[in-house]
Amino acid sequence: MSFGGYSGQAYSPAGDKSRFVLPPLFRKAVKESSGARVLCLDKHERWNCLVGFGLSRNDELDVQLDREEERALRLGRDFDRDLRSNQLFGFIQLPFDDSGRFVMPDHLRNLGRVEDGLYFQGAGRFFTIWNPAELARMGDGWEAAQAACASLVAEAQAKKK
Repeated sequence: MSFGGYSGQAYSPAGDKSRFVLPPLFRKAVKESSGARVLCLDKHERWNCLVGFGLSRNDELDVQLDREEERALRLGRDFDRDLRSNQLFGFIQLPFDDSGRFVMPDHLRNLGRVEDGLYFQGAGRFFTIWNPAELARMGDGWEAAQAACASLVAEAQAKKK
């Protein structure tokens, strides 16, 4: 069976000691992609959020690197393959338990501006992980994700009471 990608939305409140929970929908997809309980996380290259995926994306990143280099050469632009390789393959691999719990390193918490909860948004080959306040600041085109996030956060807060 081939990996089907990441879709859907979920919210996970922060736990103690920098622990978070990978929601069931994403946990299943990451496990399928990685062939194990391994979550790959990195800072998104343009947005104030994190990007998550499974190990199967490694091959895709190699292809992306080659494609970007070919395009740069075709357009007569400089291309620093070593720098771009560091950017693409600089993600961290985090183990998670059967319940989806994982510990997020402080540097990723800072880069992703993570505070008291994580909003997960499926994006096909990867998923984004947002501080809801950062997502709320995004402009046009983000209305559906913002509405889903606000609803899921409100739901989680109501359960807490």
